Amino acid sequence: MNFKSRIELEDLSNAIEAIKSQIGKIIVGQHQTIELLLTALLADGHVLLEGVPGVAKTLTAKLLAKTINTDFSRIQFTPDLMPSDVLGTSVFNPKLTNFEFIKGPIFSNIVLVDEINRAPAKTQSALFEVMEERQATIDKTTYPMSSPFIVIATQNPIEHEGTYRLPEAQLDRFLFKIIVNYPTPDQEVEVLRGHHLRKNMAEAIADIEPVLQPLELAELRQKTHQVHVEDKLLSYIAQIVLETRSNKSLFLGASPRASVALLNSSKAFASIKGRDFVTPEDIQFLAPSVLRHRILLTPEREMEGATPDDVVAQLLQKIEVPR
Repeated sequence: MNFKSRIELEDLSNAIEAIKSQIGKIIVGQHQTIELLLTALLADGHVLLEGVPGVAKTLTAKLLAKTINTDFSRIQFTPDLMPSDVLGTSVFNPKLTNFEFIKGPIFSNIVLVDEINRAPAKTQSALFEVMEERQATIDKTTYPMSSPFIVIATQNPIEHEGTYRLPEAQLDRFLFKIIVNYPTPDQEVEVLRGHHLRKNMAEAIADIEPVLQPLELAELRQKTHQVHVEDKLLSYIAQIVLETRSNKSLFLGASPRASVALLNSSKAFASIKGRDFVTPEDIQFLAPSVLRHRILLTPEREMEGATPDDVVAQLLQKIEVPR
């Protein structure tokens, strides 16, 4: 029996496959990371990429930005970075005898924040309003961000010297926290083969072609809003998030923003899979990426070696799956 979608998703499927094809010219593997990044793009959410150095976190984000015909900026966070280095500053114009606001690198469409945990809390706080409300208030003047606007941040989970833990309020503003793992042995051979045959990485990156225009992306996002979610799945999402607040292994549970994030990302993920409806499997697949940075383990569970993903897996096993 052939499934017929009630929403026209052919354009969306074609765009997603084209983006994957462009990124796949350089990136080997990382299929789940790319799929989650595309889900966040359709769900209009920010992403935190965590992985050891050298697993192509920054490169993947740059390639994704190149496939969309929008502005892109990169900010390297360092301990001496100031909020004005991110947001911009007012400069005196002697010709006009007034102060003129010079926008910082955050005023772009896709913003890559490299090593976000390198900057102190004062600088990280500059992202609070921008990430949540898509605007920045400087000197009592509010400047809206142009659409689309997505922040892709990276951090290293191993090296903690000279780093600052991200505040919970800031972590909560990320739709996903994606763990970027090492490639498999076969994939690593493919990486080596690609570097051996490729003459110049800069030229290879320059060959990546834009696939989507901003207006087209806005239209695709509208289609994801139309994806159907049954009431029993809304209850399922609420149960999962509520369970994090009463679980004995957790010191801090997820906020209502997590419920909304799980709903929106499930609709976007379903549309990527060519469906106009969400399934429980969509929710289960996305739950770790939505929740792992929004929950805190108790000290006892941390000492036992447990991880947030372990607790999320236990929650999913405990809650009855609606059918």
